[in-house]
Amino acid sequence: MAELVAVARVEDVPVGTVKVVEAGGRRIALCNYDGKFYAIDDECTHDRGPLDQGELIGQEIECPRHGARFDVTTGRPTRLPAVRPVRSYKVSVADDGSISVEV
Repeated sequence: MAELVAVARVEDVPVGTVKVVEAGGRRIALCNYDGKFYAIDDECTHDRGPLDQGELIGQEIECPRHGARFDVTTGRPTRLPAVRPVRSYKVSVADDGSISVEV
């Protein structure tokens, strides 16, 4: 059964940035794309590089090691060498500004 875990506040993740959070024993890259929050595993499926160290380019995040890209809204790979998606998580933002991830 999925668990909703509070991981950050809205002001912790400005637009166009990524913050690593931990929830359910996982490292998760919490991304703010265009004022909306998305959560994906913080590990490239190509060579396990830390995605939070990469650049958020529009709705894609680029792995710093080999340039693979993933759509942060779905986890789908959008550029080689990655071919497998990263896991994505449902994100909720409460009225008090707290951000939670369903893990």
